[in-house]
Amino acid sequence: MEEKINSVRIVTPKYQQIAADIASKIAIGTYKVGDRIYARSSLASQYGVSAETARRAICVLSDLGIVYSEKGSGVTIRSFDKAVQFARRFEDVQTINDIKADILKSVERQKKELKVFNNHLNSLIEKTDRFRCMNPFMPFQIDIKSTCPYLNQSVTSTNFWHNTTATIIAIKRHDEILISPGPYAIFLENDVLFFVGKDDCYQRVSNFLYPNQ
Repeated sequence: MEEKINSVRIVTPKYQQIAADIASKIAIGTYKVGDRIYARSSLASQYGVSAETARRAICVLSDLGIVYSEKGSGVTIRSFDKAVQFARRFEDVQTINDIKADILKSVERQKKELKVFNNHLNSLIEKTDRFRCMNPFMPFQIDIKSTCPYLNQSVTSTNFWHNTTATIIAIKRHDEILISPGPYAIFLENDVLFFVGKDDCYQRVSNFLYPNQ
């Protein structure tokens, strides 16, 4: 699922899409509790992704109690009910994103008013600090630079939340914005993190990501 704001695409991380697809297949009975499905390499081949992306998808399903994975034994279906719950939640999110995409398409058909709207929207994203006093839930943002000691590490492996009390709601990477990137998203150079938290969380995040500055 993706939607576009001007030249920026908003996408759901691929590993979450794969996890949701597997959960949906469990929900409709394609896979049953106790069935063994793909090993990581087979899953990567089936979905045309890297082994690391397949591993993250399995981790999501395992964390939710939908499957369990044993080295050398592949992935075994563990819970039908939890698979149904996850598939429904993911479908609801996709429906919301579809509605948002339809709204944006409608806006694109407008003339001068729509250009002003898009400019204001982009300006709002780029200048969140300026408007923070107007909305306490406006997200902070920070760039991931080459000096960050956590490059190529995941959100969960760095204990990001425990160290900062901030919640990452999106990552801008090149011309894409990953919404709700999840605990297995990794920090790459030139990423832009969008996060929410208490008023002092920006300083906490800055100190955490750049401890020597």
